Amino acid sequence: MNTEIIKIILAFVVLINPFSALTLFLDLTRGYSMINRRKVARIACLTIFITISFFTVAGETLLKLLGISIGSFQLAGGILVFLISLNMMNGDGNPVKPDQENFDVDHIQSAPPSTASAVVPLAIPMMIGPGGISTVIIYSSQISGILRVSAVLIAGFLISLFCYLALMAAGRISRLLGDTGLNIMSRIMGMLLAAVSIEIIVSGLRTLFPDLI
Repeated sequence: MNTEIIKIILAFVVLINPFSALTLFLDLTRGYSMINRRKVARIACLTIFITISFFTVAGETLLKLLGISIGSFQLAGGILVFLISLNMMNGDGNPVKPDQENFDVDHIQSAPPSTASAVVPLAIPMMIGPGGISTVIIYSSQISGILRVSAVLIAGFLISLFCYLALMAAGRISRLLGDTGLNIMSRIMGMLLAAVSIEIIVSGLRTLFPDLI
């Protein structure tokens, strides 16, 4: 149980990667009071936890309704995660997450302090996008029983808490690491994510072709 939680947390950390959203968070909350910054960070991380919880409980059911087998989804999801890891190792960021410069931050800031930006674009899709959602569905589909499902939910809660702490320390982290440090961290996480993706792909192949693997 503890090993499963650690494994899932590792996958969530490298996929959600709150460090990639630090600059956007600082831009979105520029000029906000500390109370409003905390509110934005809290809502963003609550959105992440709700998203993880929803797809943990309903993800497999959605696949069945769409007529998609678990093996096929594992294989497709693993390939998607692998492509994300390649981009991260090349320093290109996450290809299925939007570039921060595409957001009209000045337009958002011209309005009164609002928490709408905490949900979109900060939480979704900047922090938890298609790759993260796919990983949640894949891990939750591999387990059964309340205790095992709770492992994904516990991991989701812990990563959401970690994201909150990272966002609240965004200024200090950015000053400490700088662009170069954040880039190096992204590449290291890309390597870890590649290992996670291979496991997902092998699991999908084993499900689809049990006699071959």
